[in-house]
Amino acid sequence: MQKFIYKITDEVGIHARPAGYLAKKTKEFESVVTIEKNGKKAVASKLMAVMSLGVEQGDEVTVTVEGNDEEKASAEMKKFFEENL
Repeated sequence: MQKFIYKITDEVGIHARPAGYLAKKTKEFESVVTIEKNGKKAVASKLMAVMSLGVEQGDEVTVTVEGNDEEKASAEMKKFFEENL
C-alpha cells in the first residue's frame, strides 16, 4: 500500500470537472485509489463518491493506492494532484 497526503490548492476544491478527470485517471491503473477526508473515504474512480466528500481549497486529503501497480500509480496520482488540484 502506498499513501500520501495532499493539501488541495484549487480555489474551488474537487468539484465536478476535476473529480471527473480524477476518476478517469484512476482507471488507467490496476490498483484501487482511495481518497479520505476527515475520516470519510471514497474510491477515486467513483465520481459521485468523490464529490460527496466535499473537498474544498485548503483541505488535506489522504490518498491511498493499493494493488499490483501501486508504486507507479501512486507516483502518477501524486503528479496528477500537484498539476490539477
